[in-house]
Amino acid sequence: MRGNDRLSIIDFSYITEKSLEEGDFMGPGFEELHTALQLLIYLGAFGIVAVASGQVAGVFQKLKLPLITGFLIIGLVSGPEMLGLIDAEAVSRLNFLNDIALAFIALAVGSELYLKELRSRMKSIISMTISQLLASFILVSLSVYLLASMIPFLEDMTLVARISISMLAGTIAIANSPSSAIAIINELRARGPFTQTSIGVTVVKDFVVIIFFAVIFTLSKSLIQEDNFRLIYIGQVVAELVVAFGMGFLVWILLKLILSIKGAIILKKLLFLATGFLVYLLTRITEDHSSRYLGLELHIEPLLICIIGSFMVTNYSVYRNDLIKIVKETGPYVYIIFFTLTGAMISLDVVSSLWFVTLIIFGVRIVSLGLAGFVGSTSAGDPHLYRRISWMPYITQAGVGVGLATIIATDYAGWGGQFATIMISVIVLNQIVGPPLFKWALNLVGEVHVKSDGTFEVEKKVLIFGWENQSIALANQLTKQNWKVEFVVSNPSMETLGNKDFVVHEFQGSDHLSLRKFSAETADTIVCLLSDEENYVICETAYEHFGTKHLIVRLNDREFYRKFHKIDVMVMHPTTAMVSLLEHFVRAPIATSLLLGMDETQDSIDIELRNSDYHGLTLRDFRLPSDVIILSVTRGDHPIISHGYTRLRLGDVVTMVGSNESLDKVRLNLQGY
Repeated sequence: MRGNDRLSIIDFSYITEKSLEEGDFMGPGFEELHTALQLLIYLGAFGIVAVASGQVAGVFQKLKLPLITGFLIIGLVSGPEMLGLIDAEAVSRLNFLNDIALAFIALAVGSELYLKELRSRMKSIISMTISQLLASFILVSLSVYLLASMIPFLEDMTLVARISISMLAGTIAIANSPSSAIAIINELRARGPFTQTSIGVTVVKDFVVIIFFAVIFTLSKSLIQEDNFRLIYIGQVVAELVVAFGMGFLVWILLKLILSIKGAIILKKLLFLATGFLVYLLTRITEDHSSRYLGLELHIEPLLICIIGSFMVTNYSVYRNDLIKIVKETGPYVYIIFFTLTGAMISLDVVSSLWFVTLIIFGVRIVSLGLAGFVGSTSAGDPHLYRRISWMPYITQAGVGVGLATIIATDYAGWGGQFATIMISVIVLNQIVGPPLFKWALNLVGEVHVKSDGTFEVEKKVLIFGWENQSIALANQLTKQNWKVEFVVSNPSMETLGNKDFVVHEFQGSDHLSLRKFSAETADTIVCLLSDEENYVICETAYEHFGTKHLIVRLNDREFYRKFHKIDVMVMHPTTAMVSLLEHFVRAPIATSLLLGMDETQDSIDIELRNSDYHGLTLRDFRLPSDVIILSVTRGDHPIISHGYTRLRLGDVVTMVGSNESLDKVRLNLQGY
């Protein structure tokens, strides 16, 4: 919008500026008041754009494009290059929002690096991380250096400056996107060694790249400013790293204090964001004072401080679940602000004039990932298939890469903005190409647990003997929980056989050969609702020949109770069960309602531990969603008194209660692959 169509808040800004120039209202502190008013105006205008960005970006998702691409494009359209809803001065004044968002991104990355969950694939993770660090950094840095004559802002720079800027580009190329990778894994319900290595490498790389960036940024800053290398730069880097780790330790203590506050989740979120901004303020004060009093400008990387603090909370405190909850709930709002504001910084002139440079860097990065994937997988001894596709999960970039680019744009007026535009353009391409390739790779290795139509794969089968109202109601409930339900019926009618909801088999005998005709041996659970005599023969056959995990019987005559008990059948007597249920409703109505699944959003579930990664892990070290609690652990046939120091063992059955979505994620983790 231009001229008279411009927003009224901008008109008010113009009026206050004019009044200041003409000397009106020139009281004490008026200039400070004007500055504060101007900032509020910019915040209000940007707030409107950010809200619109959050709503409109959903359209990009429907077009199968990444959400952050939508944020960036909306920011670009709203920025000074196009509509001018966010002008150049507003972008500069609102830079503190970038600081808060960048600190949050670093805190989020640190919260994902939980060492105890990565230990089983650590060899592959380390091998892949090192190979990708070297390949991406060297090849992308070399390509940017060789392209210097085609990039206007590099053309007139000295040799040392070109090398420094090329190394900065190589560093940004290392970054990945843990949030995008986690979103794809959750969408496909992917679990397995390839999946675990992928997310492990993605998180570790983003952790390492921030440390790497801190070193390269300091060296490049010194080289660009002074155009020669001095040994004191090495000492400066070491000093900066020591101070950063020390401040990271203080952030760890501060975060623990914040997370220890009882309740007050909104307050904790605000303090969490304020901590990140405080880190930025302290590093700037340190930089200013070191330059003034020491004659040496110490650049303490705030992202490194934040990532160390959250890493310590995740691995060395009891508040990791609280940290994850805050990151999960606050993240969407922070990302809208950050990527929309970043979009407003993009220069269309640079994008249009240097598109070929963007494509070359994009291509070189993919080649480097392919080379690194083959070398890393081979050295780790991974299967041959992994070696061919191990580059696919690591193309996607997002928050960290964009964040590093914006840091350079902020610190280097002029060429920094053009550099950031090129790198952000590469990141957008990676965001578009990366997710489909990662999904393809997960399907190739067979670690996807979602059908082609988007529904969950069925992992458990139950056979119900008997067709009646109760058995049909039971089948409908189990189907909702993704069980495969089949019926076995004596003399089934045409109506029963013709139903479209369930598979129905005809009951032709209780011997194991007759039962095998409808694959009874593959059932996880058998439910018998026939006569006691028929039920007993079926259960006895399943017990002796199939070893069926769960045998459940509706008892008609109590004389059969002992016979069923001897073969480990779970017996339900209708009359006794009703009295017991009523008793529990009287004594503990809330607990009974919860365990019976009367709240559609919550459920209780038994999960058998089959994932060796969790073998030996104590319950206190097991990362659970905040809305899931462990009720008990059963080892063999014996329940054990569980506490925080109880170690899980393969084959343990863990009883949990929580939301359906969270329980499903926990079940996938524990059952493994």
